[in-house]
This record gives sequence, C-alpha cells and structure tokens, in this order.
Amino acid sequence: MGAGRTTRLAAAGALLAVTIALSGPAPASELVYVPTNPAFGGSPLNASGFLSMAQMTNKHKDASDAASGKQSGLEQFTDMLERSVLSQLSAAATAGVMGSGGKLHPGSVETGNFRIDIVDAGGGVLVITTTDKTTGQSTSFQIGSQ
Repeated sequence: MGAGRTTRLAAAGALLAVTIALSGPAPASELVYVPTNPAFGGSPLNASGFLSMAQMTNKHKDASDAASGKQSGLEQFTDMLERSVLSQLSAAATAGVMGSGGKLHPGSVETGNFRIDIVDAGGGVLVITTTDKTTGQSTSFQIGSQ
C-alpha cells in the first residue's frame, strides 16, 4: 500500500510540474465596464428605447393636446378667425390712443362693449382702465411712459 501511494504522489507532482512549465505567462487586459441601462449613464443610443418605454407607461395626457384633439378642422378655423378679428379690433382701438412712435397718449376709446381709459398719473406713469359696459366690471394696470 505504501508503494501505490508514493506512485500517485509522484504522478501528481509530475503533472503539477508539467502544468507549471507549459503554462508560461498568461495574457491579461484591463477590465472595462460599459453600462447598458441609459438610466444609469449607458450609451445614448439606447435612449430612444428608454423614452418609448416611458411614454408607453405615461398615463398623464397634456390638456392642450386633448383640447386640440377634440376640435374639428372647422372649429379650429373658427377659433383662428375669431382671434384674428379680435386682434384687428384691438389694433383699431389702440390706434386712437397711440402716437406715431407707438407711445400711448391719455384719452378714451370705446368699442361695442368696452371703454378703455388712459389717464396720466404723473411721473411718467399711465393708468389704463378697461370697463365692461354690460356688467360694469373694470380692470386696470399701470405702465411707465414710453
């Protein structure tokens, strides 16, 4: 029994010596970590997939998108036309109280339902008051003279 054990130890030692002799230097390189999740600084090329996942899970809708999505083309055109007419009326109303250089002058302008009074408060300050003729409500604000 002693001889068999010695033979096995000798064989193991020889195998170890051959392995060490044949192995030589092992090539090695630096480990480089590349994150793949864009939420943790991954490649920007992955961002489109991340954004689409976020949009699919988003349950909140933009109110302006919902409002414009419900209007027909005719309703949208009517709204644009109404804004255009109101803009022209506003320009015509202010033309009476604006000088050639675009400076406001004290005075009054009346439209169908509104009265606009521009009063010089002194010190270069003008007070502009808009009064609704039908309800009597008014609002005012101050600006420095131009």
